[in-house]
Amino acid sequence: MNGQTSHQQSKDGRHDDDAALTEFLASLMDYTPTIPDELVEHYLAKSGFQCPDIRLTRLVAVATQKFIADVATDALQQCKARQSAVVKDKRDKQQKDKRLILTMEDLSRALREYGVNVKHQEYFADSPSAGLDSVSRDE
Repeated sequence: MNGQTSHQQSKDGRHDDDAALTEFLASLMDYTPTIPDELVEHYLAKSGFQCPDIRLTRLVAVATQKFIADVATDALQQCKARQSAVVKDKRDKQQKDKRLILTMEDLSRALREYGVNVKHQEYFADSPSAGLDSVSRDE
């Protein structure tokens, strides 16, 4: 009898999962993702994937949006950690300027956590004073 009970629970669990998935896919029809369907379709087609079901396209858009939000949040945390280390060194000067400056290094570190290695050219400005003349830097 235990075998039947566990089989029945497994079957009910699968039914609940199927119902939740069906409901979620149906809700994607009414959802307008941040990333446009056309953009997602373009990159899906570029990678060789074609599907006429708009729900699948929107599912990819939602997953992409989640990934970008996670990377942005992690990059922000990297930026805050980096700038809090600078505040300890220059406490008086930093009290005036509380802006967060996200650098390519912050973004690279955040992406590295997700297995994406970013290599950027040396000419990118990775400091707030990059591109300023020496007179402006001293101020």
